Amino acid sequence: MTIASSQPYGATPAAPDLRPSRGLFLSAGLLGFCLGGFFDGILLHQVLQWHHFLSLVPGEALRDIRNQILADGLFHVAVYLLSAIGLVGLWRTRGGLAQSGSRLLGSVFLGFALWQAVDVIVFHWIVGIHRVRVDVPDPLTWDIGWLVVTGLPPLAVALWLMRRPDRPSGPSRQGAVLATVLAALVLASGPIAAMPPAGQPVMMVLYPAGQGTEASFAAAVAAGARVAWSDPSGELLAVDLSDGGSVIDLYRNGAVMVGWSSLGGGCLSWTRRPA
Repeated sequence: MTIASSQPYGATPAAPDLRPSRGLFLSAGLLGFCLGGFFDGILLHQVLQWHHFLSLVPGEALRDIRNQILADGLFHVAVYLLSAIGLVGLWRTRGGLAQSGSRLLGSVFLGFALWQAVDVIVFHWIVGIHRVRVDVPDPLTWDIGWLVVTGLPPLAVALWLMRRPDRPSGPSRQGAVLATVLAALVLASGPIAAMPPAGQPVMMVLYPAGQGTEASFAAAVAAGARVAWSDPSGELLAVDLSDGGSVIDLYRNGAVMVGWSSLGGGCLSWTRRPA
């Protein structure tokens, strides 16, 4: 029995639809948003150390530097999760990369600018959990300056790219190359956020609550670290790893979190649930 074809005899099969979907641009925008979060966390939390994520939240619990470090770490974890969602979305909509044109890059810049606006307007002014700088008499000036410098330029670039007409040259590899570079930037941001500065062997180490000073000191020494500072609980230590200790050794000996910072505390670089 012959099965009739749905296409006329001799007809050329229809070409697959390579038009970029809305999901492609949303994924690119989400990854740009995450890059903005990484940029904020690395520069303001770790390098400049101008604030913690919950610096201005009142309450006795958040006066404890251990909880501030934990909050910074959870902020980075949230950005990692959003990055994973964006990367999966980019992969699932990759069929439209060939004709994505300049709008794909524009979506990335738009997402980056959106993070700066959300951070300043929502977190700084509406919720009030931190400011760009919390140790200055005029934090509003710093907030506005930060938004102008880091938010408006990428927004302008995004609008220019998204309004620019695409060249009628058909599919190209430009979108695929851009997507690869974007994914590489996002994947590299995590290790960069966790990387101590050159010549900085001092790490902040948090041990389980209730462990006590003696056990925490013993665990740090067993990991090859030299204790340089301790908070009153004895469970948050600044340790020197220049004698050969490593972050992995600290975890093997019971550390809950390990990060790098000055003694004032900085961003969480790695996290692990207590056993």
